[in-house]
Amino acid sequence: MQREDHALTASPVSSGGGWDLNPETTLTRLLALNARTQGARVAMREKALGIWQEFTWAEVLDEVLAVAAGLEQMGFAPGDSLLVLGDNRARLYMGMLAVGALGGYAMPVYPDATPAEVLHFASEARARFALAEDQEQVDKVLELRETAPGLTHVVYDDPRGLNNYRVAGLVGWERLRDAGAARLRDQPALRDDIIQRSRPEGPAVFVHSSGTTGKPKGVVLQQRNVLAGVSNAAKGQVFGFDEKILAYLPMAWIGDFAVSMAAGVALRFTINIPERSETVLRNLREIAPTLYLAAPRSWDNMLTTIRVRMEDSTPLKKRIFDHFIDRGIAAERLKLEGKAPSAAQRVMLRLGEWIVFGPVKDQLGLSRMRVALTGGEAMGEDTFLFYRALGINLRQLYGQTESSAFNSVQAADAVRLHTVGRPLPGVDCRIADDGEILLRSGSIFNGYFQNEEATRKTLVDGWLHTGDAGYVEPDGHLVVLGRVSEVVHTARGERYIPGYIENRIKFSPYVRDVAVLGAGRDHLCAMVCIDSEAVGHWAEVRGIPYISYADLSQKREVYDLVAGVIRHVNGALPEALRIRRFVNLHKEFDADDGEITRTRKLRRNVIDEHYAAVIQALYSDTRSVRMKAQITYDTGETGVIERELALEDL
Repeated sequence: MQREDHALTASPVSSGGGWDLNPETTLTRLLALNARTQGARVAMREKALGIWQEFTWAEVLDEVLAVAAGLEQMGFAPGDSLLVLGDNRARLYMGMLAVGALGGYAMPVYPDATPAEVLHFASEARARFALAEDQEQVDKVLELRETAPGLTHVVYDDPRGLNNYRVAGLVGWERLRDAGAARLRDQPALRDDIIQRSRPEGPAVFVHSSGTTGKPKGVVLQQRNVLAGVSNAAKGQVFGFDEKILAYLPMAWIGDFAVSMAAGVALRFTINIPERSETVLRNLREIAPTLYLAAPRSWDNMLTTIRVRMEDSTPLKKRIFDHFIDRGIAAERLKLEGKAPSAAQRVMLRLGEWIVFGPVKDQLGLSRMRVALTGGEAMGEDTFLFYRALGINLRQLYGQTESSAFNSVQAADAVRLHTVGRPLPGVDCRIADDGEILLRSGSIFNGYFQNEEATRKTLVDGWLHTGDAGYVEPDGHLVVLGRVSEVVHTARGERYIPGYIENRIKFSPYVRDVAVLGAGRDHLCAMVCIDSEAVGHWAEVRGIPYISYADLSQKREVYDLVAGVIRHVNGALPEALRIRRFVNLHKEFDADDGEITRTRKLRRNVIDEHYAAVIQALYSDTRSVRMKAQITYDTGETGVIERELALEDL
């Protein structure tokens, strides 16, 4: 038996479900196993110029090995790093697999990352190679060469606009692949050598923490880490073999690599890649995946789309839609309370599936969905119940970059609004004396890249200190409250976590972001960023004119709308922790301005600095404040936006 036969063993677990996966292998060997046993099956689909292009497992393996051979010929060696810049593309994924086969670090970067951020990543890993999607990303890399001269080799996927570039070290994907394929033909033993070269302890991907309190920290996940995460999730029946997915999440986010690459290769998913980020919803309907992972904001946006369409529908259709949705939500509330719907309700739900639920799911591309997951932050109750009312078994996932994305997930038959389910098989969980969640699993990394101090604080006696506060309920369900570092006290000694309150305010589709203030203060205040699409449509339906985001945010009607949202949240908070005053900001928090991370987590120290005048005004008797804010355009240039902001008492 060849060595690759030992890559993956699959058998029913004695406990009655899931799979027994052996993580002591590599993605390269799994890819080779798929090519040998399922070579003619479609592994990847990528939409280009309106047409779905298909790649079988055999073709993907050939491409990966040829590119690996080509990179090695260019001088790529074990321990080298490859920056990956761009949106989701099949070749970018295959380039990452090729680098892993050579024992190198594939480092995906957010496509909208600023040159300064890319420079930080390139300098951190001393990257000599980059793989860029198109001309825009190539230009970004070439600009870095002045400050990062070690970045000598740039490979590009899309050649449009690059034909006249005469730059040393710049090479197209086809040329690199063809050179590697020639090496493989000339050296017959090289093919198997590359397949067997990577090791379970070797790097699979080089990603970064969110960087809410400073620069993102480098996280190198080993092959065995990411495969252990897949194994844990598969045993927990999160997903199984042969799922169909849409690979649209940012490639720099661990959730994408864990699902699209690690699980995708290990469990032979069909990996579908949208044409552009703007066409995700359209491509979602075309693919109708069986597995879909999205952040709460993405689910909210989809719900907003549904609501907008129904607002534009006929009065009769709208009444029918509301009638069945209301009854579906009522049935789901009963289920969450441990009660069963009545016979009449079950008949109504079956009728609703035929008239409303089924057609809506078909329009969205959710008709074949077997696994629907949300993670990253808490989801609003209304959104959660809406999708479950449609018949979509939406579940909450809890994961982290340092643990290969999979910590716990709600079981299909044990969904609760306030928990993230039980820890997955293979994941040990306990709560420290200070309330911090600690984890232990084979999926957890070995430490931050070249940062021993941070590693010592995070990994203690084999346990990962997650930095999240929470508790475990008597039946084993885990509840995540927020970041331990964000536990603060008011001037009166009241303890609270701003993120906990913020998430509940963001349950409203009308609020995109919010920063809750109050540390060391007598009471709490909030700075709100409205959701331009949801509030804009709300205003249009009511005939409220506006000319810009800043103008819309300051409308009296919009202040009343947001006040209603905050009052609803206040009703569930202790008297001492209710928000007493708020302001609608004239711009959204922006990652380019350093106010949020690329995953939309608040950088509170930056926000406190940028909006110091607003914060001071909120805690004074003034009724408004004139605010100047610096903004960063897509070109990297900066400008100033100025506006008089109203301050609202509650």
